[in-house]
Amino acid sequence: MVSKYLGKEPIFVAGGSNGVGLELIKQLSALGTPVKALVRNEAALANLNNLPGVTAILGDALKEADVQSAMNGCIAAVTTLGGRPSVDGQRVDYIGNSNVIEQAGILGVERIVLVTSIGCGNTAKALSPQVYRVLEDAINAKNKAERDLRLYTNLDWTIIRPGGLKSDQPTGKAVLTEDPLASGVINRGDVADLIIKVLGAASACTRKEFSAVDPSIESEFNSLTAVKPYIF
Repeated sequence: MVSKYLGKEPIFVAGGSNGVGLELIKQLSALGTPVKALVRNEAALANLNNLPGVTAILGDALKEADVQSAMNGCIAAVTTLGGRPSVDGQRVDYIGNSNVIEQAGILGVERIVLVTSIGCGNTAKALSPQVYRVLEDAINAKNKAERDLRLYTNLDWTIIRPGGLKSDQPTGKAVLTEDPLASGVINRGDVADLIIKVLGAASACTRKEFSAVDPSIESEFNSLTAVKPYIF
């Protein structure tokens, strides 16, 4: 895949200690694309620094200075940050993601991909009322980060909203869609693969908002109608 964002200049990844972020870093490393990753714990630091082309930096995405220091020199940024509130109530879903967005603009990063979740933005009705209520606090925080990305940056950006996340082997059948009612599940490795496809698609995905699901996996959360994939 030939792309200015998948070459020899590093990509910054926030949220790479585990989950989608870790899968993304592994795939970028395998492609030979350098990665700079901001992580919060020593175990993740050691694990990531063992991967070819990966430089892991210890820090906290809730701190602007840590994000700026780790991101400096990168051509693109991907943030998969999310999780429970900190002990003082701060949500990395908003504050951490917002720090990544702001520092990317300050540092002149050219491209940013924000990974949130189905339920955000215009996809609220893709979730049942019961599921939405359970996730509401996280969704509200992620919505604020999406708002910041749309309103306060001139970067080339893309928002990806995965469905329910699974940790099985990737199927290679996951898709991106602009259908706001699309729902379902998706493996973390497949989300990482879709992020890389977006980075490689140049202007085809600029300022686009996608849901990410795998129609090949049966679940109680699947859309009632067929999902129309976005064609790059």
